[in-house]
Amino acid sequence: MARKSFLKQTLATFFVVLITYALFSTFFQPSTVADPSIKLETTLPFNSATAASVVLRESDFPGNSRVKVYLYDLPSRFTYGVIQHHSLARGGSPVEDVTALKYPGHQHMGEWYLFSDLMRPESERVGSPVVRVLDPEEADLFYVPFFSSLSLIVNPIRPPGATEAAEKPVYSDEENQEALVEWLERQEYWKRNYGRDHVIVASDPNALYRVIDRVKNSVLLVSDFGRLRQDQGSIIKDVILPYSHRIRIYDGDIGLDKRSTLLFFMGNRYRKEGGKIRDILFQILEKEDDVIIKHGAQSRESRRAASQGMHTSKFCLHPAGDTPSACRLFDAIVSLCVPVIVSDIIELPFEDTIDYRKIAIFVETSTAVKPGYLVSALRAITPERILEYQKELKKVKRYFRYDEPDGTVNEIWRQVSKKLPLIKLMINREKRLVRKDADCSCVCTNGTAIRTL
Repeated sequence: MARKSFLKQTLATFFVVLITYALFSTFFQPSTVADPSIKLETTLPFNSATAASVVLRESDFPGNSRVKVYLYDLPSRFTYGVIQHHSLARGGSPVEDVTALKYPGHQHMGEWYLFSDLMRPESERVGSPVVRVLDPEEADLFYVPFFSSLSLIVNPIRPPGATEAAEKPVYSDEENQEALVEWLERQEYWKRNYGRDHVIVASDPNALYRVIDRVKNSVLLVSDFGRLRQDQGSIIKDVILPYSHRIRIYDGDIGLDKRSTLLFFMGNRYRKEGGKIRDILFQILEKEDDVIIKHGAQSRESRRAASQGMHTSKFCLHPAGDTPSACRLFDAIVSLCVPVIVSDIIELPFEDTIDYRKIAIFVETSTAVKPGYLVSALRAITPERILEYQKELKKVKRYFRYDEPDGTVNEIWRQVSKKLPLIKLMINREKRLVRKDADCSCVCTNGTAIRTL
């Protein structure tokens, strides 16, 4: 009798647990069958033909789960006005409707693509992790669409020997930077959280240099941290942007038949700071038979030559410029030319998604300048291994295409969206601190006392 009683209790317990699990699974777990608007995207990890992981993208959920972004309606002097001045400085005529002006091409066009994306109808923003809201009270984040990188280059570079009177600048980037921050500091939503929930593009390493300390609480979209102090920029709060392309995108498939050059580089030979390694590499590599390394400035002819060189080379050299990164890395990726990165300190875009070791070769600066080392190491890489690199480059190519429907722009917004929990943490934490640290733009561990009544 005791055994039967024990058996009945065991079975009863088992059925209770089973029913509880079934109810929990039905009502509390997401179901892709019940809701067809939720899609599962299956992706294969790099260099794996057998393993698969299922990724549920945030943008596949209904609109309420997408991060809400409010686009500031800035005075036109900070947006289309910058384009107007750029045109005027190059002999263009004033136009009545500045919104009809075309944004000029340059390597920091990310600011234009992001602005244009938020200006499009929501029906065209397929797969975006963020949704634009028109009511700032609904917003999670506030986007500040100042064309800070274009603002830097509005005035053409003054030719040698030109008199200051003859070449007087028609536009002041510094004045515009100051005016922008003064405008922001008058805004209710900027003052509310000291700008922490604002997103600002400063893609060019010199963008916003005059006012960076006044906007450093914000999420900064930058190319690298080469010109920023540790209290101004951080991979924790900011987002790394890829450069936009000026070369012709390679539309061919993987393969080595048309890639006769071992290593290619075309760019400015003489740079400052960490970029001084370029001159050393020129001296070491320019006499190698299967290496093309030559000086080239920004011009239409140089871009054509760079396109041809990258499309017909196995490896593309990426030494540091004046700052650790440069546009050639991303040109190489979309050319399926394996990047050889010679830069000891470099931040790269989208590293939570992309394992760069599978698409690029990293060489320490001190090793790269040893005569004969670099070309010997590259020649030793088998054709099969180069093809593996190319396959991986082809997989991630879309992440570096601003013109792709689900390319760079959507990935940038995904990166920005992931900053939201940290932003909320910092905002709530700051409200209860007794003492505020003025220089704490990122994550601080001091001053943790709470406010009391």
